[in-house]
Amino acid sequence: MDEQRRHYYLDALGVTRWQLRDAPQPAVAPAQPALDPEPHREAPPPPLPRAEPAPQAVATPASSQAEKPDWRALREQVRNCRRCGLREGCTQTVFGVGDTQARLLVIGEAPGADEDRQGEPFVGRAGQLLNAMLLAMGFQREEVFIANIVKCRPPNNRDPRAEEALSCEPYLMRQIELIQPRVILAVGRIAAQNLLKSDLAVGKMRGRVHSLGEARIPLVVTYHPAYLLRTPEHKGRAWQDLQMALSQLRESV
Repeated sequence: MDEQRRHYYLDALGVTRWQLRDAPQPAVAPAQPALDPEPHREAPPPPLPRAEPAPQAVATPASSQAEKPDWRALREQVRNCRRCGLREGCTQTVFGVGDTQARLLVIGEAPGADEDRQGEPFVGRAGQLLNAMLLAMGFQREEVFIANIVKCRPPNNRDPRAEEALSCEPYLMRQIELIQPRVILAVGRIAAQNLLKSDLAVGKMRGRVHSLGEARIPLVVTYHPAYLLRTPEHKGRAWQDLQMALSQLRESV
């Protein structure tokens, strides 16, 4: 990704960038549509050092891969699942999307109305912001894998209940086993609490690297993009979390 385009996505996150006083000013990029149509009412967060982009994944994107039997079987299990009552009230299951050999796995909470309609996690405004967050890290959306704690939309977009998350957990754990990611990024309270078996708030879990399972996969907690749209003053903290995930990815090379 060229530096000018990357700067645009950092700006979309609300992150103030360091600029050398004597450095030549970059050419002004053509106007691009803002990811957040609502003006920020808060002052921008303090400047943060800019991380280098993560090494590009060497795996072929999932869209060009022939799906392996393990993935086909798991997808069919999810599609036919009736472990809880959520399947009866949703349009379709939202299995997950991305590179099945991704180094970075992003896990959210549950499908919303747009996700239920399209069958893909993180679409709409929250999905646009997640894409910007990934691009600021140096990743295209297709280079990571994106999944949720539960595969079906809860009624009226309510939080998934503990028993619903537990019913869906074997599918997510199998996805993690097949992907073998180097780093997991848990976005939002529901994802973080279910993965880490904790009742702490996101603010108490972010800022350090956790580990998941016997493989002790590094796990970084950050705010959900939908929360960042409502609370843009926390975008600077989210960028710190993304830098922490990048650091873990570098160490895993």
